Amino acid sequence: MLLSLVVHTYSLRYWFPATIMLGTAPAYLLSWGVWRLLSTVVPARLYHRMDDRLYHIYQSMVLFFFENYTGVEIVIYGEIPKNKENVIYLSNHQCTADWIIADMLATRQNALGHVRYVLKDGLKWLPLYGWYFSQHGGIYVKRSAKFNEKNMKKKLLSQTEAGAPMYLVIFPEGTRYNPELKNVIADSQAFATKEGLAVLRHTLTPRMKASHIAIETMRGHLDAVYDVTVAYEGRQVANGQRRPAPSMPEFLCKECPRVHIHFERVDIKEIPSEPVFFRRWLHERFEIKDRLLTDFYESEDADKLCSFPGEGRLSPLHLSKTLPSMLILGGLTLPLLLTEMGRKLYVRTWVYGTLLGWLWVSASP
Repeated sequence: MLLSLVVHTYSLRYWFPATIMLGTAPAYLLSWGVWRLLSTVVPARLYHRMDDRLYHIYQSMVLFFFENYTGVEIVIYGEIPKNKENVIYLSNHQCTADWIIADMLATRQNALGHVRYVLKDGLKWLPLYGWYFSQHGGIYVKRSAKFNEKNMKKKLLSQTEAGAPMYLVIFPEGTRYNPELKNVIADSQAFATKEGLAVLRHTLTPRMKASHIAIETMRGHLDAVYDVTVAYEGRQVANGQRRPAPSMPEFLCKECPRVHIHFERVDIKEIPSEPVFFRRWLHERFEIKDRLLTDFYESEDADKLCSFPGEGRLSPLHLSKTLPSMLILGGLTLPLLLTEMGRKLYVRTWVYGTLLGWLWVSASP
């Protein structure tokens, strides 16, 4: 009986925020849909400005749960520019929570609404979200030979020509690093050896295609690349084995006490254009990440363990940045749930919005 109570209490730590985040999606999509219809008669730049504002509201609500609710401490190494820039965010990839880390950095620069993602193609089938991410400027890509370079360039050019601010999140490894998936790590290391590249231990070998296309297509629009390395405290090596990074449910269950973020700004002018040189540049950036993560997880020096070089500063997120969005979305959702007509609209938005979204991403990936 007591064990059952403990298990249910633990699961509620995840289900409560997840229910609210998912539960407000129809109200958000309906609000965005109204603006999308109205914006057909206004300049594209104005549409993007309001779309980014709406996205900022929703993602601020998400950060309310992932930061304020969990109480996680964010430690940042390096100087984040005070002014917003058009950038590409390159980071190591360990878990689903990595997407939220990008939001955490963006909101500290007041650029949360400008965040757009390069996503694995299968994620376009997510109900409601998959289609909307595409509408907000997200790009779905397939791996290796199926990669559609033309579609990616077209999508990026449509954004830049409309003057949309850009905070494009890319994980060059292409898939998550999980220390328990030995075959994935071995294949990645074998590829590096075959290509004459340094073998990495705490990241996978980065693939250059999406990053290179994004930078070259938007070079005249971009100010910099943000090179970000993320480490989750509490996943240190145990019995010679590093533990996997926390998933979103585990993060919401408060299993990660502290996130360490190493930040470096690289001016766009410093990044080589030629594919051969760009590939070397990108791999060298990941060699640096690998050394940082090796010291973080394995160092025998107590001063280096669970920290990155330099001064790490705690960066709390004030409730004033997240709670208003939570109240706004709650205020939009409750009227739908409290009336019979509202509940019908709510359910139909989930059902028909998902089906129409699937049709859209099938016809226009």
